[in-house]
Amino acid sequence: MPGNATTIPTNAGNIPPVDNRLLYHIAVGLIPGIGSTLAKRLIAYCGGAEAVLREKRTTLQKIPGIGEMLAQEISKQQVLQRAEQECVFLVKNNFHALCYTDEQYPQRLAQCEDGPVVLFVNGTFDFNQPKILSIVGTRHATPYGIERCETMVAQLAERGHAPVIISGLAYGIDICAHKAALQNNLPTIAVMATGLDKIYPSLHYAIAKRISTQGGALVTDFLSGTKPDRQNFIQRNRIIAGIADATLVVESGEKGGALITAGLALSYNRDVLAVPGRAGDTYSKGCNALIRSNKAALVETVADIEYALGWELNAKEKIQQLPLFVSLTANEQAIVEVLKENPCTTIDILYHVTKIPMARLSALLFTMEMNNILRTLPGKRYELK
Repeated sequence: MPGNATTIPTNAGNIPPVDNRLLYHIAVGLIPGIGSTLAKRLIAYCGGAEAVLREKRTTLQKIPGIGEMLAQEISKQQVLQRAEQECVFLVKNNFHALCYTDEQYPQRLAQCEDGPVVLFVNGTFDFNQPKILSIVGTRHATPYGIERCETMVAQLAERGHAPVIISGLAYGIDICAHKAALQNNLPTIAVMATGLDKIYPSLHYAIAKRISTQGGALVTDFLSGTKPDRQNFIQRNRIIAGIADATLVVESGEKGGALITAGLALSYNRDVLAVPGRAGDTYSKGCNALIRSNKAALVETVADIEYALGWELNAKEKIQQLPLFVSLTANEQAIVEVLKENPCTTIDILYHVTKIPMARLSALLFTMEMNNILRTLPGKRYELK
């Protein structure tokens, strides 16, 4: 993969005792040839993670999917030392780990058969909030894709939904989604293809730090020291898809990680949404194909997201409360009505619809911003607070 990874400095000091329950869950996941699905099956059959490593080889061989060779690997018990090193790393850096049976573990992800046995977390976060949306797309985002991503995240915040925004911290649409969430005071989670000791790409270190310290989290199922190898990005996509209610694909070519994530979301019976693009545009071909094959709902505006996910009622209630608490002039009310119907509207459209003289309109918009009724966005666009 292009670019570099930044290594996070570790803390020094005395290390508290290792959590044995976590130790054995990590260890089971480290057994060669054992993926998340089989690891959880082993734990269930044996009655616990520690019991897996204490079970007799002859008994292990009888478990569906194990066989003689895997039973030998399990009985070797050569994974505990590495698992202990990871536990020490977590404690030293005040990171957290959630086992798949923990109450705090993301319950949406727990419903996925191949969800991680252990999820490593940098940040204090409630993963079971009512509205969680994954936003993914090409690393080669166009101005159109960036504008669509920024606008829809901003409008979701303005309309009172406050969803958690999930993405992968990569170049393009991923980092755009994280930045838009931070800008609009929405919690955001970055799912990483490395351990918590590295930020990839290194250019996004500052954003990653803001995510973990401003109400969001960095999460991964990879151990510290893991390099950002290509296959890791495919593996982490299952977390992006499984941890959310729906996955929104903003831009994608005919192939790529965003389409893999969409496919995983469909396999988990989650909603997939896609922003359409012009015919022939390289980085809209994937989205258009998803829509054409009825694998994704078409999303042109934030209202389409609300409709697809059943969020529109709460949004309407939120917007309709404004006139009850703010005394508005006739001209101000006209501006509010336009922004209700067309969030993130330019001053030119406001002028065209309200017929308020431009000089007067500019003064009104300034006054309404000072009164905390609306906010100004780049490009002389406005939206209600």
